[in-house]
Amino acid sequence: MNDESLTAWIGRTESRTEYIGESPVATLSVTLDRGDPAPQSGDPIPPLWHWLYFLPRSPLSESGPDGHAARGGFLPPVPLPRRMWGGGRLQFLDALRIGDTATRTSRIVDVTKKAGRSGPLVFVLVRHEVARGGRPLIVEEHDIVYREAAKSGETARPPKPAPTDSTWSKKIMPDPVLLFRYSALTFNGHRIHYDYPYVTGVEGYPGLIVHGPLLGTLQIELARRSNPGKMPATFEFRALSPVFAGAAFTVGARRELDGAVTTWIANPTGGLAQQGKITFK
Repeated sequence: MNDESLTAWIGRTESRTEYIGESPVATLSVTLDRGDPAPQSGDPIPPLWHWLYFLPRSPLSESGPDGHAARGGFLPPVPLPRRMWGGGRLQFLDALRIGDTATRTSRIVDVTKKAGRSGPLVFVLVRHEVARGGRPLIVEEHDIVYREAAKSGETARPPKPAPTDSTWSKKIMPDPVLLFRYSALTFNGHRIHYDYPYVTGVEGYPGLIVHGPLLGTLQIELARRSNPGKMPATFEFRALSPVFAGAAFTVGARRELDGAVTTWIANPTGGLAQQGKITFK
């Protein structure tokens, strides 16, 4: 597929309006063992938990071989088979609350082809805006990365070391049950998170992959809970290397002199898997 046919998707939009119920928040809370009280109407949902809403609703018959909806609808029909959540940048303008009726409007901002060390890459930038009554609450830029199929004998370069000077840290054991629950909560059919024969035999990874958005949620949760009374204003994060189920990883966060928090995910061997930064209101 040539560049022109992919860039024809730039400017495409879709919108979804949804009631913000309490069940997704309550279910993710118990999945993360938070011990929160039951959510009530009017409660603000935690930052990034809007990912539990405005979910894709493609019929099962329209699923692609990787479990995602077949490409060529809202997202461009990128011919590269492997898809990853590359990162994102978010602004939290006001609280999304239980009981709200809100609308998320999504727009394809850019489609870019690049040459990477392991082969061709395609980057798709999607801008989401969550609004209530026309007033923006959350503005998000979402980076999606597409890669070619794994080559026989291909090995990933080891990541650079993660920081070791955390102000706060938490160990997480990602087992298949956690990955399954998060996939179900976000209606994410991507088989790399729950189908071991597929992720190892077809995509060439050594195990089930922990969701990038789940890692981001754990990063902002550690920083937010370590700074009681403060609400995030912005969050940016970037995925650098996969984290696999079956071995504990570390969520780390460091307070900076300007009040911001640098946060990261260290894989079981101390490599940097995901990095981010949070500012507070």
